[in-house]
Amino acid sequence: MNILGISAFYHDSAACLVVDGNIVAAAQEERFTRKKHDPDFPKEAAAYCLKSQGLTVKDIDFVAFYDKPLLKFERLLETYLATAPSGFTSYARAMPLWLKHKLWIPDTIKLELGYDGEVLFTEHHQSHAGSAFYPSPFQEAAILTIDGVGEWTTNSLGVGRGNKFSITREIKFPHSIGLLYSAFTYFTGFKVNSGEYKVMGLAPYGEPKYAQKIYDELLDLKEDGSYHLNLKHFNYMQGLSMTNEGFEALFDGPRRKPESPLTQREMDLAASIQVVVEECMLRQARHLHKETGLENLVMAGGVALNCVGNGKLLREGPFKNIWVQPAAGDAGGALGAALCTWYGYLDNPRLTTGTSDFQKQSLLGPEFSDEDTVAQLAQFGAVYKRVAGDELFQTTADLLSREKVIGWFQGRMEFGPRALGNRSIIGDARSTEMQANMNLKIKFRESFRPFAPAVLREDVAEYFEIDCDSPYMLMVAPVQKSRRRNMSEEEENLFGIAKLNVPKSDIPAVTHVDYSARIQTVSASQHPSFHKLLSAFKEKTGCPVLVNTSFNVRGEPIVCTPADAYACFMRTNMDALIVGNIVMLKEEQPKWQEREDWLTKFELD
Repeated sequence: MNILGISAFYHDSAACLVVDGNIVAAAQEERFTRKKHDPDFPKEAAAYCLKSQGLTVKDIDFVAFYDKPLLKFERLLETYLATAPSGFTSYARAMPLWLKHKLWIPDTIKLELGYDGEVLFTEHHQSHAGSAFYPSPFQEAAILTIDGVGEWTTNSLGVGRGNKFSITREIKFPHSIGLLYSAFTYFTGFKVNSGEYKVMGLAPYGEPKYAQKIYDELLDLKEDGSYHLNLKHFNYMQGLSMTNEGFEALFDGPRRKPESPLTQREMDLAASIQVVVEECMLRQARHLHKETGLENLVMAGGVALNCVGNGKLLREGPFKNIWVQPAAGDAGGALGAALCTWYGYLDNPRLTTGTSDFQKQSLLGPEFSDEDTVAQLAQFGAVYKRVAGDELFQTTADLLSREKVIGWFQGRMEFGPRALGNRSIIGDARSTEMQANMNLKIKFRESFRPFAPAVLREDVAEYFEIDCDSPYMLMVAPVQKSRRRNMSEEEENLFGIAKLNVPKSDIPAVTHVDYSARIQTVSASQHPSFHKLLSAFKEKTGCPVLVNTSFNVRGEPIVCTPADAYACFMRTNMDALIVGNIVMLKEEQPKWQEREDWLTKFELD
């Protein structure tokens, strides 16, 4: 039984293939088109999924779409009518896409894929819930999904048992914690549906001085986690902008212009909305635990990518175990829709291990042989050498120990927004210069942005205040106090961005200004090649921690092919590129010639 899941036409379009209940392939369309957050129909991602298993579209039994367009269209029409005439401009912009594609999904699927079979539709938050529950290791779990908005639902609570789950409570548009967070993303000058993680990274530089004002003026949050927004301060219902003049009056002036310097106000705003959203997540989790009595929680939806909130739930919440879908945003809806078809619609039994999940480390994208790599590199005249077996890991560890920045390209591409050791840029976490160098010279992004540590699973508790699996980089935990550096009184009194360049621990490149870190644990059983690299680095340096950031630059999707990787390598100040067992050093490469067919479709976010 072959089920193709599709998400499309909002942001992060994706395709996923489930064969007899097994997740065998999944990818976002952006990785193939090189257009970040590509919302178009995922034709190339679907073609990859089929090709990976030697299938054609004639072998597909069902196509499952991740939401119900008619319900979403109903919400849009009702909202435009309720806000008329102020929303007319947005209405006029939206209608052509709806009339051309979104209302005719079966016809679009037939046209794009040549598929003549049955098309099924799941509701948006059912797709999120299915993506969270079905790949998890739990036979029973409470379910929490939070995002901007699906059709009408913005936030759902539920429970899953065996091969079924049910939604027990929903919060509906226009009341949305996800849209509230996005309003602050917009107001602090970042791009909605893309820059929310920047707000999260900026929060530790500020103080939550506006939190009470958010509760007083914007958000009526109940003890059980339910809430209402004061809509008079927002513009998103009209579709014109996220906030209005009333919002500006509350928060000391107009919105920060994108790309302009950050001020202490933006840092304090980020800190304030972060603590408010964390409190909402905690209250909902406590209510779910009280209602279900279960010890396991699974999560999805864009807000589930708020790893700071997830870490707080793990430390302070009532659940013993938490599993978060690594592709928690709309891309993961394709996976959820396919699994809802296999389990919910076709009623197939579900077996669980209770320990390991079924996400396959989220390594579900394309992979390339050395022959593929050599053929792609030939067009650039790349200079390389082959290094096989354990020597590859020793060579890489030696480069890293000398503070070289390396593009690390191995095996199958990750599904979801995080690079997990197969499409990664890696560096020495002990370096006091690494964080600044990577941000400014490699990633070409804001200097305040933190980097995540990849750490051997067996050593995680020695470095961080956490001792459980976190393979998908979705949990934040404090660095162990024994690893922290004693600060001078002058350093302790620094505030705002001045905190940035003060080393906080013996792994300063991955220690944020509040001593936190977004952790990826790496185990030998789940991710053997990356585990071997970390082990080789530990053997050489005594440190089992590396900086791990996604293999891309600002405005560009994570690299997919060896050619993408080489182009990114040559456009940046990376020192080495390793693809499979092929090693390339920057100083040995021919001078880079930018070509029209390799220009990336950059989109600043």
